[in-house]
Amino acid sequence: MSQRTALKILLKGDVYHMQTLGGEHPEHAEFWVRATEGKIRSKSDWDKVLKNYRGGVDYPVSLFWKELMELYPDAKVLLSVRDPVKWYESVKSSIMRL
Repeated sequence: MSQRTALKILLKGDVYHMQTLGGEHPEHAEFWVRATEGKIRSKSDWDKVLKNYRGGVDYPVSLFWKELMELYPDAKVLLSVRDPVKWYESVKSSIMRL
């Protein structure tokens, strides 16, 4: 969540995050299922869910970075690298508890 918080400040707007799907907009779940099935292809399809966001971070957006870069070629990509053990401990003590 700290990356989302920082990006919201830097980008001066909301940033899509798994918390968006899991807590703020659970109605987006059907969209993401359709995306994993390859049924979301056009920019107008993506804009239906992402139009009010200045960026995206974490799951589920990260699964579609290649597709999104093709549709939004001027977008910037931030690659964050974490120690896998520390990442797992973080996940275990946060989202795995949900």
